[in-house]
Amino acid sequence: MAYYRRIRDLREDSDKTQREVAEYIGTAYQYYAAYEKGANEISFERAIMLAKYYNVSLDYIAGLTDKKKGINAPSLTKEQQELIEMLDSLSPKARKKFTALLKQLINTLK
Repeated sequence: MAYYRRIRDLREDSDKTQREVAEYIGTAYQYYAAYEKGANEISFERAIMLAKYYNVSLDYIAGLTDKKKGINAPSLTKEQQELIEMLDSLSPKARKKFTALLKQLINTLK
């Protein structure tokens, strides 16, 4: 997957506008829109800013991995990593439903 699709999907999943993201990375709205279309190459510096903004790895943005947190997440247990991978495999809509269901379950177990 090309990086421009990833940054568009990340933005849409975060319910952000192109204008908001462009402002965050310090560029004009039109330039950012061109990044999402693949019409302009994004600079390494701005790619890093987007990775930090969305809390994902550069490898994920570049399409080198489907794991948002990158290949290694040493602070997580193997079970936690597996749960994150399962969650990441869901569509944004399914992820929201799952999160709401999990919150309900946690509240009933308290």
